Amino acid sequence: MTPLHIGIAACSAEGAALCYRTICTEAPALLGGHGHPEVTMHTPSFDDYMTPIYRGDWPAVGELMLRSAEKLARVGAQFVICPDNTIHQALPFIEARSPIPWLHIADSVAAEAVARGFRRIAITGTRWLTDSEVYPQKLSARSLEWVRPTVPERDEINRIIMDELVRGIFKPEGIAYFQKVIGRLKDEEGCDAVVLGCTEIPLILNDTNAPLPTLDSTRLLARAAIRRAIEGQAEAA
Repeated sequence: MTPLHIGIAACSAEGAALCYRTICTEAPALLGGHGHPEVTMHTPSFDDYMTPIYRGDWPAVGELMLRSAEKLARVGAQFVICPDNTIHQALPFIEARSPIPWLHIADSVAAEAVARGFRRIAITGTRWLTDSEVYPQKLSARSLEWVRPTVPERDEINRIIMDELVRGIFKPEGIAYFQKVIGRLKDEEGCDAVVLGCTEIPLILNDTNAPLPTLDSTRLLARAAIRRAIEGQAEAA
């Protein structure tokens, strides 16, 4: 029996690479040997995404996601994941037209939050993500409370992500700022966990250096994809 073929609709390189590596390195524990599902990734130019994002044209962002899904389907992918939280707000524009189903990154995170018994979740990520309803909708659907950073905090986090993390630049000052914001959300807002809601944030933060337990959106999505690929294999049998 062969696991389902995973398609990755990539946006920024660092987060997509971490998601891909996680699938390939963690699947062998379930499949044995060096086994992992077949994986195909499609990545438009990052600038192709950022141009409509900067002008707030989310339907255009969705069309880019759809093009990736169509190309992935043509080479045999049976479902698709997107290791980018921000552009998930464009998924509703195109999901019904997609030739293959999508796994939603925030569903993976919300399920993990429930499984670990968290109740009040801090949301971090780009300004576009933290301003959006991507996580509030999915967390609220599972009766979880959520808190956004303040507007100045969102702006500085966004700068660190876009000027540093997506470029593979990891500065101690950036890590310290994230730690400061998360610490405030813990102490002042009563949060008991934090969503690392940009797929690059897990490159600098984890449970060992964050003031709150982390919900690593990148790896949680990868693990959900592994499970879906294996479950689909069993269903086909």
